[in-house]
Order: sequence, then C-alpha cells, then structure tokens
Amino acid sequence: MTNPSQSAPPPRAPLTPSDDLQWGSFAHLGGVLGILPSLIIWLVYKDRGSFTNAEGKEALNFQITAAIAELVGYILMPVLIGFVIVPAVYAARIVFSILAYLKTKGRIGYRYPFSLRLIK
Repeated sequence: MTNPSQSAPPPRAPLTPSDDLQWGSFAHLGGVLGILPSLIIWLVYKDRGSFTNAEGKEALNFQITAAIAELVGYILMPVLIGFVIVPAVYAARIVFSILAYLKTKGRIGYRYPFSLRLIK
C-alpha cells in the first residue's frame, strides 16, 4: 500500500551544457557495442538535455537500422551473401559510430548517411 503523503519523485535537474554534450556524444560512441548503450542513454537523459535527446534518437535509429540489416544478413547466411552482409554491417556500425562521436564532440549534430527514422 502506498503512503498518500509521498508524492512522485521530483524531476531530475537538467544537464549542464558540458554534460549534455558528453552524453549526446556517448550515445553515438556506445553504438560500437550495439544497440543497448544508445537506448539506455537516450531513455535516461532524453528529458534532461536537448542535445542528448536529439543525438540519442539519431544514434538509436541508426542502431535499429544496423540491427535489422544484421538480422537480414543472418537470415541470408544459407545463401552465402549473409557472410558478406554481417561483417559489412558490423564494420559500418563501428566506423559511423566513431565518426558521429567525433563530430558531436564539437557540438555539431550528426546525421547518419542511411538510417530508418523510426523514433521521431
């Protein structure tokens, strides 16, 4: 049973400009490890910093696109083309995540060259 005198926790303080920049760029760099770091950073910090919100969504959209492409590659493994697709997607994930990280460290928004915009 909940205590009526207790209310919802207070909203978290907005990120400082330097923290907003840091978490926004980390959302991209986390893509080297897969979709989870970008998802976690976006979910935790999206309401606390506008740069982190925008860059987190961009990173997450790219990671979702890469995950779909990897899945297609794994499905096509019996046809042998999957053995080309999966490493290519993995390499693209690493390269573009690092490029995005370096670009966003300068407080410049990054748009991936190909990405499904599933999260608006």
